[in-house]
Amino acid sequence: MSTDAGRRRDGAAPSRRQRATRRRLRGFVLGFVGVAAALGLVGALGAAATVLMGPRVTAVQVDPAAAISASGSRLIVTTSQSLADVDPASVTVTPATPFDIDTSGRSIGVRFTVPLDADTEYTVRIDEVTGVSGGPASTITESFRTPPSEVFLLQRGTADGDTIFRTDLTGEAAVAVFAHPHIEDYRATRNHLVVLIEEDGESALVMTDLDGQNPVDLTMPGTGYVAGLQTADRGERIGYLFTSSTVGTGSGDESALYTTSLDTPTADPAKVVVAGADERIAQWSFVPDTDSVLLVAFDGTLLLTAPDGSAPTALGSALAIDGIAPGTAQAIVERIDGLFILDLLTGEETPLDVGTDPAVIGSVMPLPRGGTLRTTFPIAGSGLPTGATSVVMVDDTGASTEVFAAPDTDAVLQTCVSPSGQYAAMLVAPDLASNPYDTYQLPLPATVETHIVALPSDTDAEAHELVALSGSSISWCRQSVSWR
Repeated sequence: MSTDAGRRRDGAAPSRRQRATRRRLRGFVLGFVGVAAALGLVGALGAAATVLMGPRVTAVQVDPAAAISASGSRLIVTTSQSLADVDPASVTVTPATPFDIDTSGRSIGVRFTVPLDADTEYTVRIDEVTGVSGGPASTITESFRTPPSEVFLLQRGTADGDTIFRTDLTGEAAVAVFAHPHIEDYRATRNHLVVLIEEDGESALVMTDLDGQNPVDLTMPGTGYVAGLQTADRGERIGYLFTSSTVGTGSGDESALYTTSLDTPTADPAKVVVAGADERIAQWSFVPDTDSVLLVAFDGTLLLTAPDGSAPTALGSALAIDGIAPGTAQAIVERIDGLFILDLLTGEETPLDVGTDPAVIGSVMPLPRGGTLRTTFPIAGSGLPTGATSVVMVDDTGASTEVFAAPDTDAVLQTCVSPSGQYAAMLVAPDLASNPYDTYQLPLPATVETHIVALPSDTDAEAHELVALSGSSISWCRQSVSWR
């Protein structure tokens, strides 16, 4: 048997074509091995370079528009490495804003616990960012700008009937989005308008897109009247008090609280019933950033409950709920013996410091970043109210700054604040003596103005009025003008 490696098994010498094919095959194999080795080296060098350079940003997610409308918005930064937990002390947000932080895999989440200011540049700086396996630290800096505020306003008695407008804070870009012969009230959610109208002497609720398109009639509990329309910050949920048109006959609901999801607008609304409690509700409020409900029953009982009435917490008795600040669990409630700041998580409460100012205090609105906005009625030397109205901002130290004043000829009907507390809106009825109310279920004077004021801040110590807009019911308000 032949042992010549250059011959075929049948003893014949390889042909020229076979020898050429073998050379090409050996070249391909050697080339493939070389490329694979080179790629492996490049990958190893790249991995080593990544470790040596520290974590790098590969993606950023943030929704500036959502950030100015509610608390809980997030800036999520994704990096090139799995990360060690970030120390909250290494995070700086400018302008200063309360936040929480979490680290998961390759991502860092910065959650803003209060709504952000509109039309503002925010910068988030994160120092000492390291990979889970160690290595050099990186500094990550990301900036974004929030959009200017847009609001909705209601004007009754326009040429097209009662009309809801959408506008910026100059009033120069107002656009009519919904009109109807009789609008009692409305609320805006993240995705919808919910409009309370009257038809044939009965209340009805219509849901539309934010531009007023695609109207849908919401299913009602029956025929009757709606008051206290509100929206939750979460879940596209609304609530309202319903009184049946048959209540005078001894049957039907009387000031019963109902909630419904706008995701299922034709579903039957759910009645909020707390076992053992009076079903008639005098006042109520969604708790900001949740769909939980704080309510005062007709018998004066103050209750915190889930939207279906389950898991209630009794919080004593109260005359009224003045407000609950977004991003906090603190409500200002009026009890028989005065105003109190009530922690809804712990049930603890402290008396509201009213200072030594002799003015009569009307409404008190808590601000998201601390302090309150108070509507007051100054006292004359005679000891009687002067008739004028002053709106003052009181910080946590008790220092107060007047932000708006109305003469005794005018009436301040309502004070509301923007979600972040950047602006305040005062609804004013000028020359009230010659400005009669209409005959709606929720009546308003014939002429009303909404004055928008920029509140004092870290960058501007003085309040200043931005604009006075014709109309009422600015969408910052959680409750209607004449209902409490």
